[in-house]
Amino acid sequence: MSSTAATDLIFGLTRVVGLPALTEQAGAPLGAEDIAAIVTEADRFCTEVLLPNAAAADRHGAIYANGVVTTPPSYPTSYAQWVEGGWQSLAAPEAHGGQGLPASLWIAMTELGMAADTSFMLGPLLTAGAIDCLVHYATPDQAERWLPKMVTGEWTGAMCLTEPGAGSDLGVLKTRATPLANGKYALHGEKIFITWGEHDCTDNIVYLVLARLPDAPPGSRGISLFVATKLKEDGTRNDLRCGGIERKMGIHASPTCVMLFEGAEAELVGEPHRGLQAMFAMMNNARLGVGTQGVAHGAAALRLAEGYAEMRVQGGQPIARHADVQRMLMEMRAITLAGRLLALETALCVDRHRLLGDEHAQTRLALLTPILKAWCTDRGVETASTGIQVHGGMGFVEDTGAAQMMRDARIAPIYEGTNGIQAIDLLVRKVAKDGGAEMRVLLNEVRRLPDARLHAAADRLDAATTLVLDAQGRDAEAAQSVAVAYLEAAGWLLGGWMLARAAAEDSEAYGALADFYLRRLLPRTAGRVAEIEGALAA
Repeated sequence: MSSTAATDLIFGLTRVVGLPALTEQAGAPLGAEDIAAIVTEADRFCTEVLLPNAAAADRHGAIYANGVVTTPPSYPTSYAQWVEGGWQSLAAPEAHGGQGLPASLWIAMTELGMAADTSFMLGPLLTAGAIDCLVHYATPDQAERWLPKMVTGEWTGAMCLTEPGAGSDLGVLKTRATPLANGKYALHGEKIFITWGEHDCTDNIVYLVLARLPDAPPGSRGISLFVATKLKEDGTRNDLRCGGIERKMGIHASPTCVMLFEGAEAELVGEPHRGLQAMFAMMNNARLGVGTQGVAHGAAALRLAEGYAEMRVQGGQPIARHADVQRMLMEMRAITLAGRLLALETALCVDRHRLLGDEHAQTRLALLTPILKAWCTDRGVETASTGIQVHGGMGFVEDTGAAQMMRDARIAPIYEGTNGIQAIDLLVRKVAKDGGAEMRVLLNEVRRLPDARLHAAADRLDAATTLVLDAQGRDAEAAQSVAVAYLEAAGWLLGGWMLARAAAEDSEAYGALADFYLRRLLPRTAGRVAEIEGALAA
């Protein structure tokens, strides 16, 4: 029997965002039955292979000793099953051994995997991003040597951007690349916060590394992208190593590594000094995945809270019947489903571009990605916190698992670009860049649904768009000070839009939840707009 999340994902893919119609239009039909079968099998893998070991993996954590990183005992076996099941290849191009299935199906798998065991799923998520980057920027020879084994999952990928002095400001990174006589380069430098940078689940790891060539201009325009592999082509160990792993608040089983490049042999990927552009391909892929991770944290917290509320008796009845607990559970359900559907809507933009060559889909994807990443990860933290509240005191101790959800969720608003950066990106690079044109196209789509509450919220966000654009022209810092409020207003509106679309497709299953959201949560759009108005009037 499929989980509630899997049922909603199948409904969202087939009825709300219209994946079958898109694949039919592209000449590669994927019917509703096919989609249901894939999501159901993904759900089975996650609930039978990943979920049963997740709590023990969190308690065990990743362990570092003498340069060697050991993952929890269940991980190598689970990862072997991941590879055997072909899950890494799901949406990878057929030209490199992948199944070539839609990105929206990969996002469904990402949610299910993250809800089962976030720490485990981070490895495959980063590998998928590395694959996407190399598909676009590697030479045919490089692609032939690296991609087939990454696509199967035999090799994993890691993204090496951050340095001790260069977090969000990549323009000051210091890792250097020195040309070698064989046409390759030697990398020297230290990278930190490298997710799955070292582990014992595969023999080889492909590192995408940002570094500077000797003639590099200063700042971000002087960054190039390189690939170094843990094992060189002759099978010997490359000159790179893990210098330690972080002791973290959450995602304990995911090794977050300090990576030391000590003359590691590497190859240039793409053009010199254009590495940041190439790496953004991986980062945008990861931001879509991390936004989905926020949804997964909400889903996992909801699963635990619903189970606890049904069995915990207070006042002579299960607390699930208490009015305020019902309110909390409804908020968790509505927010999680809104985020789930928004993630599918965003992923479908990837599919529209890949399958149909739809250039407008790229514009819509660029607009939705920062909203999805920031709004859904902030909601994931809030929903995990609400889940603890449903548990009461038992939520604050580790035995129920609710505390782990909160610990694991808290990183998502930070990595792959903090949510404040996402908000500035939305305002400056997306909305201001085209004078708000694409945002207003989206608002007009929201207004097509016959619901006065959505219309009023869309009108308020439209007016706020004019305000922030005017402010951006006069005082960029003032405008950026309300960027988070603007993104939040957009997120609450789009969440209501997605739930209203679900209710329009099946009012019996989704009508009550959509109505709850539109009555009690959608007004938060107006609250955030009021904040913008107050700030810019000051």
